Amino acid sequence: MRIAILGGTGEQGPGLALRWTMAGEEVIIGSRSRERAEKVAFELNAELGGSRIRGLDNVEAAEAAEIAVLTVPYTAHLSTLESIKAQVQGKIFIDVSVPLDPENPRRMKMPPAGSATEEAQEFLGPATKVVAAFQNVAAHLLRDPKHFIDCDVLLCGNDAQAKKTVMALVAQMGLQTYDAGPAESARVVEGLTSILIRLNIRHKVKGSGIRLSGLPR
Repeated sequence: MRIAILGGTGEQGPGLALRWTMAGEEVIIGSRSRERAEKVAFELNAELGGSRIRGLDNVEAAEAAEIAVLTVPYTAHLSTLESIKAQVQGKIFIDVSVPLDPENPRRMKMPPAGSATEEAQEFLGPATKVVAAFQNVAAHLLRDPKHFIDCDVLLCGNDAQAKKTVMALVAQMGLQTYDAGPAESARVVEGLTSILIRLNIRHKVKGSGIRLSGLPR
């Protein structure tokens, strides 16, 4: 599967790129700056000991991908969607964005659509299959591919087959994943991020996550 991680030079992108590449997937790092994408791809390839990850600008990466993954901060959510809308039509689009209040990350600032996931689906249109994932997984834990992540991944989206495809990709990382329902469920899933930030601050930790009980694993 050819996966493009748009905004992949930030916090979450490199970890996702490493883990999927190690699982045998073809990964492209995307960025507003192709030079920056190529630099991060070079660094990740050096870590992997090969030349398996490419760097392109976001538009080129989205065009080349079978699956696109958006990992930009929410402040760049709509502008990035606008730049790659044509390139992701008919594709699975994994949205990792969380609309945290830029003035206080312990609070949410939900868009009129209800969540970042619903905003992406509304903006990109029905031909693009938007799936929310990884909102509750700490970026620094993803970045260490040897570290076992004690956190479940909740998926939301309106296309059942797209969610099954994404669940398989998440499972390749060794993470347990659950279908949490339609795109509107992302209002809750995204909102959990602000709660986890509060818990991190209160308990002086960096990587709290969620773990579901009573469900088959």
